[in-house]
Amino acid sequence: MTLSPMCDNTDSSIIITGGTQGLGLAVARALIASGCTRLTLAGRSTDKGANACAALQEQGVEAFYVQADMTSPDDCTHLFEAAVTRFGYVNGLVNSAANTERGGLTDTTLEMWQMHMDLNLRGPFLMMQALARHLIDTKKTGSMVNILSTSGHVGQSFLTPYSTSKGGLMTLTKNAANAMRKHRIRVNAVAPGWMETEGEADIQRRFHGGGDDWAEKAAASTPMGQLVDPDEISPLIAYLLSPSSGLITGAIINYDQHIIGAVPE
Repeated sequence: MTLSPMCDNTDSSIIITGGTQGLGLAVARALIASGCTRLTLAGRSTDKGANACAALQEQGVEAFYVQADMTSPDDCTHLFEAAVTRFGYVNGLVNSAANTERGGLTDTTLEMWQMHMDLNLRGPFLMMQALARHLIDTKKTGSMVNILSTSGHVGQSFLTPYSTSKGGLMTLTKNAANAMRKHRIRVNAVAPGWMETEGEADIQRRFHGGGDDWAEKAAASTPMGQLVDPDEISPLIAYLLSPSSGLITGAIINYDQHIIGAVPE
């Protein structure tokens, strides 16, 4: 295993929600590259969890899958307790599970609104709370990284509940970072722009009539000719989780080619 020169996660035991595919799984690979050997992946699909763990274990690490629905408080509790039981401790968290179902101001149902808040905001809050309590009780330091979206700044008109939930998580990130400084627990967030993942491919097919070439067409419409690549952004997340990132806390890092607040020219 060749370690990344930028960070060292050899002492890390990390939970990744939404860790069985897409960005979450890419983060797991980046963590392994930085020396992490204790990974707990959470997701709803047992098949995807088994396949992800098998692929990671081929690299000589202990990857542990927990079936969990992050809209369920009981599942959140079970996930954290299972990780501690398996590895003895947890000192890192990536909140990557999310739902991007479409809905605007006038057509979002109460059920859709609640689903976004439960998965995209309450679930991360409960996992952050569990880790903070664990680290304080065990007198250990740690790091959390929340996966946001540039849509959390405003977002498109058809992403009203999603954008609102990500905006809430953005504020929670900074609030928690401020509160946890005295315990040497760091909390940061990364906000990707339009990203090419399995989940986005499904969204494009279901809501926008996208074909097999949706990613190629989407990339062609961007200033730099590409969408966000999970394997390019994941080392940044691994770095923020590692002690190598030093004093960085409360940071919201936009990972995109569009400049938030810029006026189109």
